[in-house]
Amino acid sequence: MSETLIGLCGILALFFFLFARMPVGMALLVVGFGGIWVIDGQRTAVATMSSETYSSITAYALSIIPLFVLMGNMAGAAGYSQRLYEAAYAWIGRFRGGLASSTVVGCAAFAAVSGSSVATAVTIGKVALPEMKRFGYADGLATGSVAAGGTLGILIPPSTGFVLYAILTEESIGKLFIAGILPGLMLALLFVAVIYLATLLKPEEGPSGPKTTGQEKLVASLKSLPLIAVILVSIGGIYLGVFTPVEAAGVGATLVSAMAFGTGAVKLGQVPSILIETVTMTAMLFMIVIGAHVFGPFLALTHIPETLASELQNFGFGPYGTLLLILIGYIILGMFFDGLAMLVVTMPVVYPIIVGQGFDPIWFGVICVIVIELGLITPPVGINVFVVKGVAKDVPMGTIFRGVGPFWLAMVVCLGLLVMFPQIALYLPETMK
Repeated sequence: MSETLIGLCGILALFFFLFARMPVGMALLVVGFGGIWVIDGQRTAVATMSSETYSSITAYALSIIPLFVLMGNMAGAAGYSQRLYEAAYAWIGRFRGGLASSTVVGCAAFAAVSGSSVATAVTIGKVALPEMKRFGYADGLATGSVAAGGTLGILIPPSTGFVLYAILTEESIGKLFIAGILPGLMLALLFVAVIYLATLLKPEEGPSGPKTTGQEKLVASLKSLPLIAVILVSIGGIYLGVFTPVEAAGVGATLVSAMAFGTGAVKLGQVPSILIETVTMTAMLFMIVIGAHVFGPFLALTHIPETLASELQNFGFGPYGTLLLILIGYIILGMFFDGLAMLVVTMPVVYPIIVGQGFDPIWFGVICVIVIELGLITPPVGINVFVVKGVAKDVPMGTIFRGVGPFWLAMVVCLGLLVMFPQIALYLPETMK
């Protein structure tokens, strides 16, 4: 059996394991280890697994994951997400569709401390959905805005998607974080535009919320200011070159924790559950990193990445034709697989092709994360949809999927704009100090 055929069998086995709901990291580890054993023997397989396991999780850059996860969990436990939503609610809630727009703005702000789409959707959804239900919002618009807004959690920095992409491709985490800012804000504005158009066509689906006084706006804004200050310090510090991404994560986690304990928003009794949640998420992501570092060498032995790159070049699709094929493939895979799993499995194959076609790897990292976002609200898997269903138990799944449809199209528009105007993603990284 040829090495390429062994590689194809390994990829099929990986898809089978993922369909069978085996944890992503374990599936990558099993296939990578078994594939290397078949191609190059037991000794090489054992040596690869032992060396890659140690070297991958002892990398200094990986310490950014538990620190940012801790920051997001601490902010969620302290109720800071509610303050962000209330500030947005105070300013734009009185407009038609304003509560849904406030949800998107709240998600965008909380994304800057959580780094997780699921955490963002759950945290903001628990606050926003009861309010929209109280004011008679259509179920589709209400749940759709939460599910779509939650996806901003892995585009606006910090982002676990960017961290994994950087580890897999050896690109700069700091530049990837900064590259996600303008596309993240643009996507949030596109979501708000979707809500505006939806309520323009059907005003009854998103009635106006209550008017707020100037004093209420000021109070709500002041309550959200400490967390916004932390966001500006940590992300701004990366942009200005004051902090490395790891240092920024440490500063952010320390400041949020100090505020949470200092104001009494988090009690000592809550600390064990916050730490357990942080360790659980970190362990899952570390397992994915280990699996990826074993699966990568297996793919290299099969020569599939080089063969595929050569074949695509022979077909003569050109750079943008090749990019379109890759994006379509990602969208199809996103219908069935977890986004981070899709990123880890495909990047060893796709990244050399993208670089060979002359595309900027930082720009492509942003494109990849947005495609992952698409998968988060695409049926039949649509993880964010299932998360929102858990919060809005009385809303049928079909209604939620219909509700996210217009937001899905907004993401496609965002992708198109980034392909036509790459500087949207590249401008800020190019001006970093």
